[in-house]
Amino acid sequence: MKFLFASDSFKGTLSSEQTVQLLAKAAKEVFGEIEYSGVPVADGGEGTTDAVVTAENGEWIETEVCGPLMETITARYGKLDENRAVIEMAAASGLPLVPIDKRNPLRTTSYGTGELIRHALDQGFKDISIAIGGSATNDGGMGCARALGVRFLDSEGHELEGRGEDLEKVSTIDVSDLDHRIAGSKITVMCDVTNPLCGENGATATFGAQKGATPEIQARLEAGMVNYRDVIRRQFDIDPDSIKGAGAAGGLGTALMVFLGGEMKSGIDTVLDLIDFDKRLEGTDLVVTGEGRTDWQSCFGKVMQGVGERAEKKGVIAVGLSGSLGRDADRIFDHGIASLMTTVDSPMPLEEALRRAEELYYLGAVRMFRFIKAGMDLNK
Repeated sequence: MKFLFASDSFKGTLSSEQTVQLLAKAAKEVFGEIEYSGVPVADGGEGTTDAVVTAENGEWIETEVCGPLMETITARYGKLDENRAVIEMAAASGLPLVPIDKRNPLRTTSYGTGELIRHALDQGFKDISIAIGGSATNDGGMGCARALGVRFLDSEGHELEGRGEDLEKVSTIDVSDLDHRIAGSKITVMCDVTNPLCGENGATATFGAQKGATPEIQARLEAGMVNYRDVIRRQFDIDPDSIKGAGAAGGLGTALMVFLGGEMKSGIDTVLDLIDFDKRLEGTDLVVTGEGRTDWQSCFGKVMQGVGERAEKKGVIAVGLSGSLGRDADRIFDHGIASLMTTVDSPMPLEEALRRAEELYYLGAVRMFRFIKAGMDLNK
């Protein structure tokens, strides 16, 4: 019997790699010597680059870029081979990089993300995947595009820096100096939100508050975003509000698609393609996946959904081991997951469950494998 272990991380407690080790240990306790392989998985959000670089035995590349407040920071991205690179925008423009007392999306910029893309182009990469979760920005992606040669001009022809406060000032967009290497590159945007750029479901209304925007700041940013959208409509005959995901990462989705010609794809599907997951399924009898909490949201571009659907297409049984189950967790059964178990074994405070995460995960894995073995024995 051959196992494939492919679980998401349990945020704040267990890494994806740790789950592989604990599952292997538990499976050996129940079945004796086993054949298995393990691969870290992520859904395009936090930890995506770590998972992909580890799975592909890739390398890290470090460089100095501008952070969200234009401060100098050291950021890194992954090299998978001579042609492919994977970037997490949060490495350069993420919310954790901004001190809580300085969080104001009028002042933040995605410029550093553009610098990471430019550095990857400098290294000769032509296939660049970009995970755009966890941003500190609401600049419409202007900062990122500016780092790659796009110029945003006000009504008097002055170039804007590309911060959130500049959205309301944009009058003209000049793409004549866009880095020529973009045209010969494949840009994949990993994103699972479908928000438009503007409106009640847009970038500002949906994500602005968590980035530090007060209601007054949100109103100003939204007015600026509408202006930015209208300039794009007028100059490029493209309506960002009609593009799913245009509002992702404070509008970075718009810039990556409109100016860089990026293709928006599901984060989990992109990750599974990057790590050649379908090939890893060949000859596999059972896949074990999981996440910190399984509920209705797990069916919308998360790891368990992606792994389950890929396994089902290959005729491989997949089961899940999660930290807890929430509302409508059973919906995951419609996505290739045959069974679910939790790591917790009794009612306990969340703090205790987090503190004992490794122990509880291992014990839960043993219980799960014992059930699987009982089923196998019954079938005999």
